[in-house]
Amino acid sequence: MQLRNIARDFTRENRSTRAIDDVSLEVEEGEFVAIVGPSGCGKSTLLRILQGLIPPSAGQVLYRKVPQAGVNGDMAMVFQGFALLPWLSVRDNVALGLVARGPSALDIDRTVSFYMVKVGLEGYEEAYPRELSGGMKQRVGLARALAIEPRILLMDEPFSNLDALTSVTLRDEVLMLWKDPEMPVRTIVMVTHIIEEAILMADRVVVLSRRPTRVVREIPVDLPRPRNRKHPDFERLSDEIFSLIS
Repeated sequence: MQLRNIARDFTRENRSTRAIDDVSLEVEEGEFVAIVGPSGCGKSTLLRILQGLIPPSAGQVLYRKVPQAGVNGDMAMVFQGFALLPWLSVRDNVALGLVARGPSALDIDRTVSFYMVKVGLEGYEEAYPRELSGGMKQRVGLARALAIEPRILLMDEPFSNLDALTSVTLRDEVLMLWKDPEMPVRTIVMVTHIIEEAILMADRVVVLSRRPTRVVREIPVDLPRPRNRKHPDFERLSDEIFSLIS
């Protein structure tokens, strides 16, 4: 998939401001790409343009070399703020995207059960979001995204509302799911403001500038997994990315 010369303008009080300017990015199938940049630079906006949730003001989004218009059904999003419906049980929240696609009740039940097991939600089927910790809520969001069986998973700062230990656990589990041959997801694009998180998880880190947002540099992460924060190359990459952002 590609972003080709993407721009995005926002209008307020009859005044137009360019938030994203001439951003081009290519993501290969099977890659894990992390996008980092200063707060408010448009990382999340770029992710929504990629999925087709909002249109670019200029440029093209291409998927398998075909220009896209509207929401891409081969992509699913995991949100920072969980985005669960409080009046629905865990099972019904996970099933939400599937119900909209119209399969049989039996197929929905089978698929939901499969992905709830995959993300460690067994026994929580009838619980409600108010009864869950932040980590469990994000597992529900992850299961809901996976249940529609996307080829590409988009993650918008998925661990930023979690405590440090839960974040470590979920990062590891996402990497395991990405490599799981039973999973349809082959490609992940993640927005994060945590440099270490990007280096720990991604094959490549895309560094964005302040507004108007442009790509400053794309940095390959050629470190074996699992990655060691204390490795000299890890620290070198962290310092390089920090200097580009600051």
